[in-house]
Parts: sequence; C-alpha cells; structure tokens
Amino acid sequence: MITRRVALLACGALVFGGLGAAPARADEIALNGVYTAVSDGQWAKTNERFEERPALISTWTISSTCQSYLDCTGRVDSDHGWSADLTYRSGYWWVSHTVPEWLKCRDGATFPGKQGFQFWPDRSNPIALTGWDKTVGPSGACGVNRWVTIEMPFTLTPVG
Repeated sequence: MITRRVALLACGALVFGGLGAAPARADEIALNGVYTAVSDGQWAKTNERFEERPALISTWTISSTCQSYLDCTGRVDSDHGWSADLTYRSGYWWVSHTVPEWLKCRDGATFPGKQGFQFWPDRSNPIALTGWDKTVGPSGACGVNRWVTIEMPFTLTPVG
C-alpha cells in the first residue's frame, strides 16, 4: 500500500510539475525606466484601523540589474527628493527610506518615519506592479508608547 502511494505521488509530481511555468529570465525581472508611484489613501490604515488619507503620487526613476531571476538590485530616485536602494527577493521588490519629520506631535516635536514599499507584478494588469506602502514611526514618539503605522495600497506603472 505504501509503495503504491509513493508511486502515485511520484506520477502526480511528474504530471503537475510539467505544467508549471518556467522561471523568468533575469532580464524580464529587472525594472528600468520612469514610473508613476501611487499610494492609495482611500484605503489607508493607521495602526490597523481604516482612516482615509490623501493619496501620494510621485514619479520614480528606477535602474536595476539582475544576476538571476532571484537576485536583483538597483536604485530608486523619487521626485519627492529621496533616493534608496532597491532589492528583489522571493518574488517581491523592496525599497525603503527615512522620511524626516514624518510624525508631528501636538507640542511641535517631530520624528522620522521609516517608509517601505513592497511590490510585485499585478496579475490583473500585466504592465503594473502592486503592493503596499508602509510607514512606521518610532515607539515613544509624542509620548505614546507604541509605533504609529500607516499602510496604504500601492501601484507602480510605467510612464508612457
């Protein structure tokens, strides 16, 4: 009985394994060019609670190279005045940077936030990428002993 199960599993792996897509080539993964980046404030969450915020729209100039379909690095330059390293791992692109004076307290004090973007190819729109824009402020800022976290849906589409 065990031998038959092993044989059936092996046969199934051969049949279904052959149906999978071939891994993408490194040059198909790399991102290069000018993109419109949109963080959708309509669906923003502040500390896991929906709270509408203004949309953030910017233009990114991206350059990247891939050694394989699993190993890519690059750079993002935003028209909002920041630049950051870009990496690709486990099927996702990642970029993060520090936003100075992101959190403003009632007493006038300000604290930086760490803004990170995670995105991947959008299955419903083959030219776009989709993901999340998440910014986190330091715990203890403004006299509150917890992080302020704002997360918004994110899209990245090529210009032109």
